[in-house]
Amino acid sequence: MCGIAGVINFEPGRPVERQLLARMCDAIVHRGPDGSGYFVSDGVGLGHRRLSIIDLEGGAQPMANADNSVVVTYNGEIYNYRELRAQLEARGYVFRTQSDTEVVVHGWSEWGADCVRHYNGMFAFAVWDARRKCLFLARDRLGIKPLHYAVVDGDALIFASELKALLAHPRLQRQLDERAVEDYMALGYVPEPRTILASVSKLEPGHTLLVDQRQGASLQPQRYWDLPCTPLAGAGEAELGEELLRQLDLAVQRRMIADVPLGAFLSGGVDSSAVVASMSKLAAEPVLTCSIAFRDRNYDESIYAQRVAEKFNTDHYSREVAADDFSLIDDLAQVYDEPFADSSAIPTFRVCAVARQKVKVALSGDGADESFAGYRRYRWHCHEERVRRSLPRRLRQPLFGTLARVYPKLDWAPSFLRAKTTFSALSSDSVDAYFDSVSRCAPAVRAALYEQSFARRLQGYSAVENFHSHAARSPVADGLGLVQYLDFKTWLPGDILTKVDRASMANSLEVRVPFLDHEFVEWASGLPAAYKLRGRDGKYLLKTALRSRLDKDLLYRRKMGFSVPLAEWLRGPARAEAGERLGESRLGQLGVFDVDRVQNLLERHASGQQNNATVLWSLLMFENTVSRIFSLR
Repeated sequence: MCGIAGVINFEPGRPVERQLLARMCDAIVHRGPDGSGYFVSDGVGLGHRRLSIIDLEGGAQPMANADNSVVVTYNGEIYNYRELRAQLEARGYVFRTQSDTEVVVHGWSEWGADCVRHYNGMFAFAVWDARRKCLFLARDRLGIKPLHYAVVDGDALIFASELKALLAHPRLQRQLDERAVEDYMALGYVPEPRTILASVSKLEPGHTLLVDQRQGASLQPQRYWDLPCTPLAGAGEAELGEELLRQLDLAVQRRMIADVPLGAFLSGGVDSSAVVASMSKLAAEPVLTCSIAFRDRNYDESIYAQRVAEKFNTDHYSREVAADDFSLIDDLAQVYDEPFADSSAIPTFRVCAVARQKVKVALSGDGADESFAGYRRYRWHCHEERVRRSLPRRLRQPLFGTLARVYPKLDWAPSFLRAKTTFSALSSDSVDAYFDSVSRCAPAVRAALYEQSFARRLQGYSAVENFHSHAARSPVADGLGLVQYLDFKTWLPGDILTKVDRASMANSLEVRVPFLDHEFVEWASGLPAAYKLRGRDGKYLLKTALRSRLDKDLLYRRKMGFSVPLAEWLRGPARAEAGERLGESRLGQLGVFDVDRVQNLLERHASGQQNNATVLWSLLMFENTVSRIFSLR
């Protein structure tokens, strides 16, 4: 696991400054504190920061073939590199190291742009081909590893693992992408391919980008993978459960290859417990597991983690942290570079710090909810879909639209009385309704918060357009399959994987995700909906299959997840600081939000009249991050 950066000038004779490359790599030293390396030639510069995991002595980068005609800088792990190495050796390629990086070097020579189709792993890499005068950028299928790029002044392309490395380039244009702001305020993250800066893009998951040095800035990313959702042949529940466990064990086994200490996160939830159960089955020695405990028992799952640790006799390490950990807000802005409003980034950062004290690689349970329909919102969406299918839109829209307008917004009431959102969803189509269910801030609230000139610059753009563009390419149209597909394209890479990558790499920790083995994901995408969501049970088949490994009360207890007491913070210890950060002298400088309306939201929250914690946290993270980008502090 590493950090990468590079420059390609569109004039081959114009050299790349080595000092510039070093500054870009120094900005991401946390991703690779074990070493650095640089390659500069023919108007191209590749940089690398290394976190040594495999072949500690021989895996230095950038890595070249024997005649230096192919050079690679690479972040990630190719789990099937040994099988691929054997194939390449049979075709005459000579290997000088035991590193998976060398498979990427020779893989390009043998397969060209199709090399990515051979790799099982998480990766973001750049290949310079001196003979063809081209730079090839690639990102893994699910978006586990990040890759950002930008064209600078029309005469060069720069790329890096994180935005902060691109910000080290003196000619990078720093202008807010207004549409990215709208996306962020709706979702709490900036979805691919946008970033918060108009000049910078993220390479989307499952995409490559070929840059011809002689043709310059004509950039056309190419998709090489998509979620197939191909229905599985008619096997029974028992056979499917056995196959699920076989696929999980294989995915875990692939991710246990390392030349450094390896362990696992253990929250006590279904997904991390399933990974630990599989690791314990495969490992000769007790698995090292890490968790955090909260002093506030409303947020604490450590008792369940301890039970799983005892069941599998793991070497368990737990550390107690305060749930009211508001002190991390400035660190988060530095870690995430662009606005990121998922407050579970705080405990995620803390558990990564705890794990790094014991291991250099940790396996996590991320990705199971998306494949096996674990989120409660899937259940509600399917309920609503049944109503939408039973009534034509010409009847639904006026009926439920009217009810949504007249029904009061009862944030304080029990959930069964908060029907306004449900009425609104039933009056909408499937994509609009699902978008509203995952949005952090309603369209009317966003519109009211924007400063008038900023709202005009949006030209009517709404963040829901991103969802509609993905839905148009979805291979499935049924209610559950469609929203799972949307999550794989937006929520998973934009929120979950971004959160874990930045939090782990800030602590120089590699996190591997067995549930996102692409072969496992492809298989799971073909499961019938009834094996994912049945009645009130999400992850139906997963839980059924795991009964042979995990206790029933753990499998079926209420899902908690990492959460923090935002509402209490913003009425208590963080109230004064939030007022300052969201005032005219700080937030007002950015020219995006109406500060008076923001302050009104804060006052109504502090008084207890409303719960505005989610939107206020989004605004706090926006102010903190964007002010850093524009050096307003």
